[in-house]
Amino acid sequence: MSLSRLKDKSSLRLIRPSDAEWDRFVSAQPRAHLLQLSAWGALKSRFGWGAQIVALGTGEAIQAGAQVLLTPLPLGLGKMAYVPMGGFSTEPSHYPLLWDAVGRKTGAAFIKLEPGHFPPDTTPDLARMGFQQSPQTIQPPRTIVIDIADSDEAILGRMNQSTRRKIRKSLKSDIEFAEGERADIKAFSRLMTQTGERNAFGVHSEAYFDTVFELFMPAHGTLLLARHEGDLLAAIMVFSLGETAWYLYGASSRVKSNLYATYGIQWAAIQWAKNRGCRYYDLWGVPDHDEATLEAQFKDRGDGLWGVYGFKRGWGGEVRRSLGAWDKIRNPFLYAAYCAALRLMR
Repeated sequence: MSLSRLKDKSSLRLIRPSDAEWDRFVSAQPRAHLLQLSAWGALKSRFGWGAQIVALGTGEAIQAGAQVLLTPLPLGLGKMAYVPMGGFSTEPSHYPLLWDAVGRKTGAAFIKLEPGHFPPDTTPDLARMGFQQSPQTIQPPRTIVIDIADSDEAILGRMNQSTRRKIRKSLKSDIEFAEGERADIKAFSRLMTQTGERNAFGVHSEAYFDTVFELFMPAHGTLLLARHEGDLLAAIMVFSLGETAWYLYGASSRVKSNLYATYGIQWAAIQWAKNRGCRYYDLWGVPDHDEATLEAQFKDRGDGLWGVYGFKRGWGGEVRRSLGAWDKIRNPFLYAAYCAALRLMR
């Protein structure tokens, strides 16, 4: 259905909110997510993506919207419009108009939507809106979420015995857990590089992490450091918005591993999140399999996200799966070329 046809029925029109107005709208949503804040668009726009906020409203009030990241497809085959962990609407009936507006405003060959997690009985019918399940995800579809609303003892009580023991041993050591400053980014990035090389995963540049610090901290995040007698043992970046905190980036040293700094620093992050009023702590990313498969295979696998599942499973959280990735095709020829390119890369 076209924008012009729906415009008369709903009185919605394209509007241009300021970054502050958009962030207030996002923050008020039940599914408010860090990746929909204007700062995330600003971050990605400095590292190869384009970013647009597509908003519909009546007057100046936002009724529906999405932050869209834009990237060119290989071989000059147009561009993809990517919506991470959004969009939002005050009325479910506005979603078709929103996706129509995203396509028209961006001119993308297709829209890749990763809408994230929905409360029970509110899951949208994406197929009815013209989306199909995508062959490629960008964010991990499955995660572990810890409920941190209860007392510390209740949270600890839901963990497995090994995790609980390592947290307590770490806290009884002489490790100093503290929030870092921007000057600490160099050491954090160096430790991230070492961790990536050790565990065979790619890491962002120091400039990227410095930009993250510039744009998100302290309003929406913190850099936590664990030091012992001058040695940096672990460092993580944690973020919050609304009821949820996310653990997105983490690094650790092999030095003094018997002090279990990686456990103590996560406990420090949970305390930070609780102090921010968060109810949930999202450990961000485990292999995309059901819990029975995860439990049956994690001891024998270390590839991809399997390497971190053994650590994350012990924290007493709930394994959750988002809606994954969905594509809305606007140019079938270019989309077919994109799918063919994906198959060649595998």
